[in-house]
Formats: sequence, structure tokens, C-alpha cells
Amino acid sequence: MDYAQLRKLLAPLVTALKDAGTHTELPTLCEKLGLPAPTADGSKRERIASSFEAVADMNLPGVARKLLLHHPPNATTRNQIQDILWSDSACSPIPKRYRREVARRLNSEDLYGDARRFDDLLERLWILDANDWMHHLLGGTPTGLRAEIHQHVHRHPEDWPAETLFDQLGAYDASDQRFALFLEGLASADVRPDEAAQRHFVACVNEPLRSCGVELRETSSEGGYPVFSLVSLHAATKGRPKNLIFASPDKPDLRFRDALDNHIEIVTNADKVLVYDRPIGNDGLRWNDLQQWWSDTEQIADATLAKRSLYARLKASLPRNSPPQTLLFDAFFEGFRSAVPNLPALLPEVWLHWDPRAVKERGPDALLRFRMDFLLLLPQGVRVVIEVDGKHHYADATGTADVQRYAQMARADRELKLAGYDVFRFGAAELQPTTKADVKAFFEALFKRYGVPTS
Repeated sequence: MDYAQLRKLLAPLVTALKDAGTHTELPTLCEKLGLPAPTADGSKRERIASSFEAVADMNLPGVARKLLLHHPPNATTRNQIQDILWSDSACSPIPKRYRREVARRLNSEDLYGDARRFDDLLERLWILDANDWMHHLLGGTPTGLRAEIHQHVHRHPEDWPAETLFDQLGAYDASDQRFALFLEGLASADVRPDEAAQRHFVACVNEPLRSCGVELRETSSEGGYPVFSLVSLHAATKGRPKNLIFASPDKPDLRFRDALDNHIEIVTNADKVLVYDRPIGNDGLRWNDLQQWWSDTEQIADATLAKRSLYARLKASLPRNSPPQTLLFDAFFEGFRSAVPNLPALLPEVWLHWDPRAVKERGPDALLRFRMDFLLLLPQGVRVVIEVDGKHHYADATGTADVQRYAQMARADRELKLAGYDVFRFGAAELQPTTKADVKAFFEALFKRYGVPTS
């Protein structure tokens, strides 16, 4: 991420907020933007400028997101800031050739069902009038590209095919993330308030999109309508999680209470296993989501108490004979601290396979690796498995290297990766009290790779 350019763009916007309140209100304004408390002396401009200058580079993205939310600038500056924020995202590339093929497929299709929501989508993503945004907000007559769209897309749709509109918007040269959001918006129920129309649109654009390794996929629902997200065909798994059984080092005693509804019952020792039973959408499963579920399930009204008790419950599920696994768990929370609520939840002891028969009973058809050390459910269906390898992964009970044991582990890794999971391994020996900073650095790199903000 280009922090220098981001700071350059943000500085005049933040300084201009000096007139948004009095000297007394300035600390509240700074806090709302994620800025440190301003100094007590100096003019309002000097106080807010010094507050912004004190912001560390790694905290600039958080300030930028809050500024865009509470004090949005003109569309040109907004897009420049957004593109910098998205530069580290893991959005799959969509080359210009395939964008043109998508537009060509839409030449003979209706671009929208709801004209007003379509215009709202364009306003959010594109620069319609670089110098006329305030005039438009005040209800003036549309000018520039906005007027052209009104004339050639709304009034006389035969004038501009989709290829022309895409070109006028700058869609062919926009960042991958902006183009992805554009397609997701066009497929949304806001723009197309008819499920059949949504699915028809998705079918039209998916053929050219699949040629470059992505597709619009139904990832959740909202208001009774499907929600479609652009996902990689290679990195994302096909379905949404249905059964998340975790925080149990011992094999749970399960049975289907209602097989038709996929309702699972913990028969014995229900207090030793957790089953997350809420929908997991395209944003993945964040700590905030998990904490809210825990608070509701355990009827803990106090948020701080719920957070602490959930952390204690998860930590208690870690194997006592694996201090390195506990160290990794602690290092994650200690390293990110205040950022943890918005990060993917680090789930320990997650059950991947469950078979009522023992491996010896099942024989050569037995499933390998019943349980994962840690699982992260990231945005866009990405599933990350983290394993901590002790001696039992590659040696027998006497400590002698066991080639068969290692081969089984390698085979299980291959099966996981082919099923759409990304697997990362730590050697137990590298997880020591002095290496917690290395653990944080790993997670920072991991989240950067998959476009998960950590601030």
C-alpha cells in the first residue's frame, strides 16, 4: 500500500474539517476519525493537523475508511483513496479483454430493473462529474456524464450499448476491485428486484468471467433475494459452511436429530463441543460474529464478559500436551488486540470429518485428519487451515522417523487443498515465547494476501 500517497490525499481533507466544530468539539471529531487526541494549544487547523501527523502509517487505512464514511470527498478523490485501500486486496484479476466480453454479452440485455438504484450504484463507484458533485447533491439539473447517461441509457437506451457505457465510466481500466463491485451491484436485488432477472444476469456474465478464473456465485441471501459475489474459481470452496463443530479435542458423540433438516445433536458431553449454527456469508466468520453468537447462546448480556468467557472457552479446548498450539493462539490475540473483533475468528480444534466407525473398522476407506488445529473462514469463501506439527506428525511413539505417518499427512494435505482449503503449517519447535512477533507477522502477511484489513 502506498502510505505516502494516501497520507498526501488525506491531509487536506482532514485539515479542512477544522470548521466542522468548535475547539471543544475537536477531540470528539478526532476520535470519530480514529485520530489521536489533539493538543490543547494552537488554532483548530494546527491542532487537527498535528493530530493527523501523529497517525502511524499502519493506522492510515482505518482513518481513510472512517473519513469516506463520515465526510466523503468528491468522487475523484474518493476513488483515488479507495484504489489505494484496495491495492493490497486479493481480488482476482479481470483483464480488459474479459471485461469487454462481459459488456458485449450485456449489449442486448437490460442493465437494470430499478433506475434510481442503478444511478445510486454508478454514483458510488464511478466519477460521473468531477466538478459537479455538489451541484447534483443539491438537486440541480444533471450535467456531464451524468446527463449523458440520463439521455442515452435511461431515455433512449438504444443509443448506448453496454460496451459504450462501460467505456464512458472507465470500467475497462478501473481496478479489479472496483470492477468486481460494479458487477456485484448489477447483480444485486437493489438494481434487479427480481430473482429471475438476477439469475439471468449472472448466467450472462459468468461464461466470459470463467474464462479468466472467476465467477459470480450465490454466497448468501438478504431480504429473500440471493446475494452474488465475485469469487475465484481456484481459491474458494463451492458451498457455504453448514456444520461448524469446534473447540473439542475429543471426538464428539453426534447424531442427526433430523436428517432432512441437517439438525445435529450432541448426545453426550455437550459442554465439551461447540456448534456454530448461524449462516456464514461472504464476509466469512469474524470474531465479532462469534462473540455475538456466544453471547446469545450463553445469555451473557455484558459484551466484555462474553468476550472474555469465549476466549477462555476456546483456549481451554486446546490440547494440554501442545504448548506450541497454545502459544500460537495467544500470539494471535496479543498481536492484534483491538483489531481482533473485525478479524476472522481463529477457531481451534475444528472437526472436518466425522465417521461413527473407527479408522481400524473403516480400513483403507477411512477418512484422514478428522480434526484441524485451527480454521479461519475468510471473505469470499476462502478457508484457511493452520496446523502445528509436533513429533507425532512424522515420528512413531519411540521418536523414530515414520515414513508412513508422514506420507499419510502429505496425502491428507493434498486432499484438503483439492477440496479448496489453503493449508499452512508451523513446526512446533519454531513456536517459542520469543517468536510471538513472528506469528503476528505471519498473520499480517496472510491477511494481506487475502485482502483482509487489519486496521
